[in-house]
Amino acid sequence: MIRETMAVGLLQCNCTILGDETTREAIVVDPGDGADLTRLQTVLAGHGLTVKAIVITHAHIDHIGGAAALKALTGAPIYMNSNDRDLYHHLDVQAGWLNIAPPERTEIDADARDGDSLRLGETPLHLLHTPGHTQGSVCLFCPAEHLLIAGDTLFRDSIGRTDLPGGDGHKILDSIHTRLLTLPEETEVICGHGPGTTIGREKERNPFLRPGVRL
Repeated sequence: MIRETMAVGLLQCNCTILGDETTREAIVVDPGDGADLTRLQTVLAGHGLTVKAIVITHAHIDHIGGAAALKALTGAPIYMNSNDRDLYHHLDVQAGWLNIAPPERTEIDADARDGDSLRLGETPLHLLHTPGHTQGSVCLFCPAEHLLIAGDTLFRDSIGRTDLPGGDGHKILDSIHTRLLTLPEETEVICGHGPGTTIGREKERNPFLRPGVRL
């Protein structure tokens, strides 16, 4: 599988492109706030990829702000969990937090529901609903590649913040313990920001995941 991850936008969200080497179809996860659309186009063109889906791990502006522009460019449908629709409808408020202009919005085409799967060629990608950072946070798990795209649910040595609207400390810890730490320890994790990690490393070293920790 083709894989490219790049930090994009004002808050350096990790945008990931997954591509199938046979069909040349691609899925783009978290296209950022739209500031690096040309860069995305260059990477896609360099691999000869056509975008078949845009997956949003959660509706914070730094992850979804570029989705409308990417959809307009590619025609690809946007997948986002319906529990984050209210956040998406208030991108103007989120833009105010960062003192930036609100990005263009578009229709969300499909609900990224827990247990649903997307396919790249013959490779399935499973959607995991992991509420806590936001109510609609999802992760994308590819068993064949031992790969998890975690959005802002799990970080190297940390977890997603829960002090923004829709955040819930109890839920994020439950999501991580019951949905993510049960994955194979060798699973590579692409985090929403910053360096990657593995499930095994976070089980061993992440201070937020020790027994008895409450937020």
